Order: sequence, then structure tokens, then C-alpha cells
Amino acid sequence: MDLTKRRCVPCEGGVLPLSDEEEEKFIKEVDGWELIREEGKPHRIKKRFKFKDFKEAIRFVNKVAEIAEQEGHHPDIHIFYNVVEVELWTHAIKGLHENDFILAAKIDKL
Repeated sequence: MDLTKRRCVPCEGGVLPLSDEEEEKFIKEVDGWELIREEGKPHRIKKRFKFKDFKEAIRFVNKVAEIAEQEGHHPDIHIFYNVVEVELWTHAIKGLHENDFILAAKIDKL
């Protein structure tokens, strides 16, 4: 399945997070993303991107912001000089949704 051809759908809650089996299926579709499952915390996916310098990192963050706005789905972004860490999970359902993997695939295309 090509997640980059799909669109995020609005998620205001009222649906269940993905099951562990569904998470395992989707994580195979996004290269280099780490599936994080910690006791008492929402499941999420995370990836670290490294750049030449701070300016390149910020350019990347701005591109991620554009995609996030287009999709209506927004990641948590952490910037450490030339390293950007992107973390995705759906806050409204306190866990992972297909939207998280769609956005991850689109971020990877940058």
C-alpha cells in the first residue's frame, strides 16, 4: 500500500487506536520509524533526521509544517541544532491512527 497517495481523515476521537497487530502492519510501510510502546503512555512512532546544520534542519521543519497543515494532522517536533526528531500519535484517541503512518510516509518523501 502506498501511504503517500492517501489523505489523513479528521479524527476528533470516538474511534479506537490501532491494535498492536495493525501497528505492526503499518510500521513496515514507513522506513526507519520506531514504534514506541511504553507502559502508561500512548503508542507512538518516532524518527530522527540529521542535517548539515541548523538552517537545513529548520528548512526541513518548515516543509514538515506545510505537509502537516495540508493533511490537518500535526506531529510533535523536537529540534536539536542539526537533528530533528519527529514524533507522531493521535492525541484525540491517545494512540496511533492510520493518519500517523500516512503523515510519516509523506515526511519521508521530503
